[in-house]
Amino acid sequence: MNVIVSNKFRDMLNSLDYDISKNITGEFSVDEIISTFANFYFNRMFLDITAIKDYKDLYNIQKLSINLDMSKVILILDDNEFCSSPQFLSQLISMGIYNFTKDKNGIIYLYDHPNVYRDVAHLHNINNQLNVNNVVNQNIGSNNSINNNDNVQKSIIIGVKNLTSHAGATSLVYMLKQVLSKYYSVKAIEVNKRDFMYYRDENMVSLSSSELNDFVFKNNMSNLLIIDLNDCDGGICTDVLYLVEPSIIKLNKLIMIDKNALKKRGDKKIILNKSFLSQNDVKDFENESEINIFYNIPPLNDRNINEDILLNLVNKLGLLRKV
Repeated sequence: MNVIVSNKFRDMLNSLDYDISKNITGEFSVDEIISTFANFYFNRMFLDITAIKDYKDLYNIQKLSINLDMSKVILILDDNEFCSSPQFLSQLISMGIYNFTKDKNGIIYLYDHPNVYRDVAHLHNINNQLNVNNVVNQNIGSNNSINNNDNVQKSIIIGVKNLTSHAGATSLVYMLKQVLSKYYSVKAIEVNKRDFMYYRDENMVSLSSSELNDFVFKNNMSNLLIIDLNDCDGGICTDVLYLVEPSIIKLNKLIMIDKNALKKRGDKKIILNKSFLSQNDVKDFENESEINIFYNIPPLNDRNINEDILLNLVNKLGLLRKV
């Protein structure tokens, strides 16, 4: 189910042909919006920016981005100079807000094709080198707005997230960093935990989800960032790897929590990690679960580089390049 928070664009949002479980109209403080929806399940939120009191104070937008899953929010921008400015759009992106538009067609497009960072990277003014006139004239939120500009975004951002509990995201991030450091300038990031400290590696940092966007922004000159996402969503990432340990107990625990956990991510890169399954076993697993497995990783010793196994994964991700 979806929710609507509207003000100026009430009529347009009410004309959407989606199931709506909650619909509020008016001008609300950020705290009111957070208290209403922080623990409220929704598939998408259609958020009219004019419904946010003092939305031109970017602190309010930032507070919203910290407390709500912005990958599920479609922000409807006002058609004014402030919301059309390259500086404002770049600030939204720095806060992890990628789904914004000004019209109904844009809403419909983003509902079915939510943006990730690479889709809006051409609007992100990292080095103050964007062409202002070009950005203002973009058809924000439409299919034409998702053209990448490689001169602006310099980092590839790979997220790694456990689907089954303790599926090995932390150690896999470490081992991928070891392999990829031969080809890229790499930093590894751990969100909302402190396990990286035990690796004693200056290029592996632990930080909170509220610090993530700012860190990525400041480290855009690193060729590649690998993020152990933990409970953070992967909206900031170029790509996300979802790890599944295919033991009976881990899979049954996952299904008890969410019986559709795998099917919901059927179009994502699902990786079997710490897996003893053979190639034939993997095919059987795919048939039973009705999903495609992107890669199968056996149990690995993180004291080793494991280049022979992980380079195949890196190659499949399209990350191999000549040194």
